[in-house]
This record gives sequence, C-alpha cells and structure tokens, in this order.
Amino acid sequence: MHLYQVLRRPLITEKATVLKEEDRYVFEVAARATKPQIRQAVEQAFRVKVSKVNVMTMPGKTRRYGRRQVTSSSWKKAVVTLVPGDKITFFEGV
Repeated sequence: MHLYQVLRRPLITEKATVLKEEDRYVFEVAARATKPQIRQAVEQAFRVKVSKVNVMTMPGKTRRYGRRQVTSSSWKKAVVTLVPGDKITFFEGV
C-alpha cells in the first residue's frame, strides 16, 4: 500500500485536541493499513519519529431513511504517539 493511500485525513475533534498536548495525533487511515505501514507513512509524511501506534476500527452508524435502515461503512482510526520533542506543525492553529 502506498504512503498516500494509508493516511486518509487527520481527525480534528475535542478529544484529539486534548491528545495533541501529549504529542499524540489522530488520523483516519485505510481499512487495510497495518501498524507498521501507518508508522512509516507518518514518519515519511511529517518527518517525525513515531514511538507507538494504536489502531481501532470504528463501526458504521445505523441511519433511518423512511422505513429502511442503512448502515454506513466502518472505518479505521489510528492514534499515533510521537517521541518527546517531536511535533506535527500541520495541526498548529486548528
């Protein structure tokens, strides 16, 4: 899997903003991405050193459209912890 296919987008949520102060950043990643691929993608894209990667699969939500219930697709989220001293400046001012 190519570097640009692994990282989908950064997640900017209230919890992610609190984690940013601890040098932990949250990304939506490809569903088939593995921890080593995520580590390599973040290190190459942002030129930082990753110490730990936590991955979780978020289940899709069920929505009602009239009588029908439709479930959105599941997606994968990664919480990336950087070594002390490294920062991703992409998130500054957000």
